[in-house]
Amino acid sequence: MTSTISNPLSAVQRDASVIGLVALAHGVSHFCQLLLPPLFPWLKDAFAVSYAQLGLLLTIFFVVSCAVQTAAGFVVDRLGPRPVLFAGLSLLGLAALGFAASQSWWMLAGFTVLAGIGNGVFHPVDYTLLNRKVTPRRLGHAYSAHGISGSLGWALAPAMLVPLTLAYSWRIALVAAAALTFAVLALLWLHRDTLSLDVTPAAKTTSEGADDTSLAFLAIPAVWMCFAFFLLYAMALSVVQSFAPEAARQLHDVPVHLAAICLTVYMVCAAAGMVAGGFLATDPARSERIVGIGFGLAALIALTLALADVPAMVVPVLFGLMGLVTGSSGPSRDLLVKRSAPDNATGRVYGVVYSGLDIGQAIAPLLIGPLMDQGRYRTVWLALVLVQGVLIVSAFRVSRVRRVARALA
Repeated sequence: MTSTISNPLSAVQRDASVIGLVALAHGVSHFCQLLLPPLFPWLKDAFAVSYAQLGLLLTIFFVVSCAVQTAAGFVVDRLGPRPVLFAGLSLLGLAALGFAASQSWWMLAGFTVLAGIGNGVFHPVDYTLLNRKVTPRRLGHAYSAHGISGSLGWALAPAMLVPLTLAYSWRIALVAAAALTFAVLALLWLHRDTLSLDVTPAAKTTSEGADDTSLAFLAIPAVWMCFAFFLLYAMALSVVQSFAPEAARQLHDVPVHLAAICLTVYMVCAAAGMVAGGFLATDPARSERIVGIGFGLAALIALTLALADVPAMVVPVLFGLMGLVTGSSGPSRDLLVKRSAPDNATGRVYGVVYSGLDIGQAIAPLLIGPLMDQGRYRTVWLALVLVQGVLIVSAFRVSRVRRVARALA
């Protein structure tokens, strides 16, 4: 009787520990993605550079992260996720210290490369740990926690760095960011047994005996459909993070203080949406419909902001609603990838698929930035609507490609 009761409890506790540690690491990775952007006004003066040069640092970061993310999937399948996770966090902490000590733009660029390498490991690591260590019926909640931590990491960066910069200096702020990163690394090290994973049975061999360097998964059409989906998703996210608040301010005469909170409202509501999305994702068979509905509603909200005469006070509310419906589709979005990945190639598939995030975030500023410079703010919002509409089609294409492949197998 005792074992019957305790075993379910221990399984829940084990799942909660894995989810919590992975989510914490993921939050730090998103926090470190925004180490520099909140500090651009100070860095511009300190190094006598333009915003274009500072923006180039972000392009460098995401290009490097993209290349590393694809390769990291193979390393995770071979060595296991834990050592790769520790290496990634170490590099992010060192990069933050490097930023703090930089004396020129070129030094910033060099440490940006280091940060990109560190950032590139997280999605293959995180999803390998979640998919292989968390009970399947709790995976939706695991993906939900993972997404929430990323949103909160993005929100924490400006909230922490800007006040420290104002109180002390941008260098002190970056040293504090490094301290936070190394503190999380130390916590994960103390709980390293929870993150251990035997890679021998599933990751080193396939049912046909192929080794862990096999590229056979690249022949799966659904993998590439997922890649395209995440590239488009990242483009939409980049537009919202970088340009949408200012475009809305110009279109609807939004006061500066209201425009400034639009992104924060979006990210907080996206995190809340992911909580609900964890419950919606309990049935993997409906993941495509949930994603389609979520981005369909988001597109309608974006279209309203593009074409309707919206009162200024309503604009942050619409940002929040858009974040809510987008966030609610997040866990189901991740299930699309899991259902397309062979069990023996989890790290590799997630490495390739999630590299689409980095590519999308590198491409979007190049396409949308000129529209902002030309004052075509309505077109910026219509471009967001277009990308969100294509996301709906892409989600259902993933499902269709997977069904056709199974029918032909």
